[in-house]
Amino acid sequence: MSTEKSQIFEWIKAFVFAILLAFIIRTYLFAPILVDGVSMMPTLHDRNRMIVNKLSYKIGEPKRFDVIVFNATVDKDYIKRIIGLPGDHVEYKNDKLYINGKAYDEPYLDKLKKDIIDPPLTQDFKLEDIIGKKTIPKGYLFVMGDNRRYSKDSRSIGVISMESVVGKANIVYWPLNEVRIEKYRQNN
Repeated sequence: MSTEKSQIFEWIKAFVFAILLAFIIRTYLFAPILVDGVSMMPTLHDRNRMIVNKLSYKIGEPKRFDVIVFNATVDKDYIKRIIGLPGDHVEYKNDKLYINGKAYDEPYLDKLKKDIIDPPLTQDFKLEDIIGKKTIPKGYLFVMGDNRRYSKDSRSIGVISMESVVGKANIVYWPLNEVRIEKYRQNN
């Protein structure tokens, strides 16, 4: 009888350890997220499932064009692309991104720009017209969805606090035919 109790106790310990490990991983390292909406198309599609790397910005700094998840409201997270970093001036002119006066290519928008029948994809704006300051304040980011016409982003909600960032979202794991690691490197 004691061997049977010992086995049951071992199973209970293993189960509790597995639950604790899963809790730690999900809370501090990685978490699944569901893309809800079309604001990041064509890069991400409605109902894509992704992994959020919560550790990425605890050990490193955010980079321009990273795709991130952040707490937009108490019960809603948004997925957007980092366009501007602290100290940057962001401007759009003639459907072209300018950061600190330098033009940047956005190849992830090429398909949308090509398919659009009534350009521009992104309306002209200057950072100061949105937030009332010439540069993004320290500790904040300027984010935009790739589907510029259908994205609630920094153009409407303002800059977002780094404290609200959950993590970097670059691994798509569902649906299976779209499994990939999203990477975008800026060459200019």
